[in-house]
Amino acid sequence: MQLLILRHGKAEPHGHPDGDGERTLVECGFKQARQAGMLLRQTGGLPELVLTSPLVRARQTAETFCEAAGIDAPLVQPWIASGMKPETAFAELRAFAEFRRVMIVGHEPDLSSLVHWICGGEVELPTGALVCLEVSPPAPKGRLLYLVPPVMVAD
Repeated sequence: MQLLILRHGKAEPHGHPDGDGERTLVECGFKQARQAGMLLRQTGGLPELVLTSPLVRARQTAETFCEAAGIDAPLVQPWIASGMKPETAFAELRAFAEFRRVMIVGHEPDLSSLVHWICGGEVELPTGALVCLEVSPPAPKGRLLYLVPPVMVAD
């Protein structure tokens, strides 16, 4: 399985009055999500399924990505919420083993921890970064196929 990992796009700063889970994307974040969707559509690397954290900024990223890519809307998965453990993610991904390419949209430092846990390499994913790994659940090993840093856009 190819596991695509997309960190949510640039969002409002911390300190939202309704809590961290309600932070929304800023325009730059929407642009990052659209660019990722268009890139994978143009290169033929689209996921068959997009899974997203329930937090607003991740849902907005996933929905915008899917719209730009021309694919089905994402499925919200509580296990991708901020604080996700790599072991939990890998165990949950086994339920989607029939898909050839799956994307998860989530948060830091969770996503970098997942990449490190699978590949052993140290990474820190900026907002809007896209990673593709080759994985074989249930074995917690894989390899990095590519990492695309977000395209720089003005706020």
